[in-house]
Amino acid sequence: MAFTPTQKGTAKSAPTEPLKRAVAVAMRAIARAPDLEVTFATDRPSLTAERARLPEPPRKMTKEDAAILRGQADAMALRIACHDEKVHRALSPVGPNARAIFDAVEQARVEAIGSQRMAGTARNLSSMLQDRYHRSSYQDASERGDVPLEEALSLLVRERLSGQKVPPAARKMLDLWRPWIEDKAQASLARLDEVIGNQRAFGEVVREVLSDLDMGDELGGDADDNDNPEQADDPNADDEPQVQAGDEAEDSEAQTSEQAESASDDEMAGDAEASEARPDSDDDAEPGESEEPGEPRRPPNWPGNEPRGPDYKVFSTRFDEMIEADKLCDAEELTRLRAYLDKQLNNLQGVVARLANRLQRRLLAQQNRAWDFDLEEGALDPARLSRVITDPTSPLSFMMERDTNFRDTVVTLLIDNSGSMRGRPITVAATCADILARTLERCGVKVEILGFTTKAWKGGQAREIWLQGGKSANPGRLNDLRHIIYKSADAPWRRARRNLGLMMREGLLKENIDGEALSWAHQRLLARPEARKILMMISDGAPVDDSTLSVNPGNYLEKHLRWVIEEIETRSPVELIAIGIGHDVTRYYRRAVTIVDAEELGGAMTDKLAELFEETAGPERAPRRGVRRRAG
Repeated sequence: MAFTPTQKGTAKSAPTEPLKRAVAVAMRAIARAPDLEVTFATDRPSLTAERARLPEPPRKMTKEDAAILRGQADAMALRIACHDEKVHRALSPVGPNARAIFDAVEQARVEAIGSQRMAGTARNLSSMLQDRYHRSSYQDASERGDVPLEEALSLLVRERLSGQKVPPAARKMLDLWRPWIEDKAQASLARLDEVIGNQRAFGEVVREVLSDLDMGDELGGDADDNDNPEQADDPNADDEPQVQAGDEAEDSEAQTSEQAESASDDEMAGDAEASEARPDSDDDAEPGESEEPGEPRRPPNWPGNEPRGPDYKVFSTRFDEMIEADKLCDAEELTRLRAYLDKQLNNLQGVVARLANRLQRRLLAQQNRAWDFDLEEGALDPARLSRVITDPTSPLSFMMERDTNFRDTVVTLLIDNSGSMRGRPITVAATCADILARTLERCGVKVEILGFTTKAWKGGQAREIWLQGGKSANPGRLNDLRHIIYKSADAPWRRARRNLGLMMREGLLKENIDGEALSWAHQRLLARPEARKILMMISDGAPVDDSTLSVNPGNYLEKHLRWVIEEIETRSPVELIAIGIGHDVTRYYRRAVTIVDAEELGGAMTDKLAELFEETAGPERAPRRGVRRRAG
């Protein structure tokens, strides 16, 4: 059989490669950026002027998965084509709440431009939004306080500008806010459609919307009009040249995407091949890049030469709360929440249980009883009974069981209970913690399960006192902490099982101050009598508390978190590991893993725990009791 040059000696490509190539081509065409570097990785999506990072598509891909990926790519490409970062910075409000809204509405504008001109892009963006809000479980929100205003306002603006219906998963959350927003800002919202093509004029109207929503004190001074005075003087100036590429790329995108789906389906039908090595994560991305199109900016990375730790302070600890889970709601509601958790995870529970059983087998294999023989004292060795008869004076006829390394171990699972974990991530985290606690308990390892959040959104009673006291500068942490004990290390699993259902309660998940939570869990571990202590942090993002960050430096909480981590990793006997859900935690922790999908959490937790326990597998440590001597 003859081989063509492309066939001979060429390995079969991964099933997702055709789609990835098509997405990259369409993205460069829409963005009018032929040199744009498009990569796919398990890290969180990100975008700079020269580089875009998209999530690695699943090997067994559905049409919906492909549409979601294309929607993420289209959103980034439209951001490049229709957005001027210089204009955006000049108009951006100074307050964090107003700035988050301003960023989200600007992303809604660029996506609406693409949706108006390309039907395929409109469908892709709708799929992306449906997936995003389905995962966040905003459809279960019951009050406005459970939904960020920037999310609701960006959806309302997108609906008005594009004419596209709000995704089903987001309708309830928008309905909670719609009457209030339209009552206050109806007139200014109506003007947005007139200036959609002019970013500067659009930004000015958005600032008016923010004033209508009682956020005028966060706008700061007048926007700088010197960046482009001609465009500023002409509110009807259009950004048409930036977005014409979308019209040119529409047919190309649809064609390449359909071809990619077809090719991908064909290859998926064959034998699954190992995926090619994923590109290195974009660790050197610019500090100002957004983690996801349209989401609020995160604090920049903390440089190592800045002062750490001692400059962190707390305005007031009077309203902080450390509480057991069963004290936050009555027994009947806790039982109902646990039943809801079990119902949601019938399928996942089987997968995690298999992983946990595999971990249990690996641990029990290390628990095989090991003995020292030919000792002068201990238990009589049955195999040496003949020696007792033939040589009664021989003293070396005893044996003693060795100590095992990991029976004297405690593991703390510290789970982020912030609002961004709402939906599937917190459900998976609760189930994984439940099953692993049961598994480790059977292996003789004690487990503690803790959670951390705040008592209020955007500041609680501490902020009220600060406001009444005259708003002192740099007050430090300005919110009320809530640290939750779901299961103490000494409590058996059967007594604490019901408590994990509390994570399903609406309104529990708010903001996250990771540094203080990590320090709290660490201090609890240090007080334990066990010889080996393991602390596992499960989180989906950097520490964020709007109340604190609005009146302190932007990296205030992140800098403190880095300091706490370094203290534990360099000076503490506690072994610290971290798992990031859709967020790169390897830039904080030495021993860490990042997963893209919450469904991977069970495997990541069992693998990391198995690695820790197997580090000391093999030859046992020196005996710690009695005087033992082998025969020479």
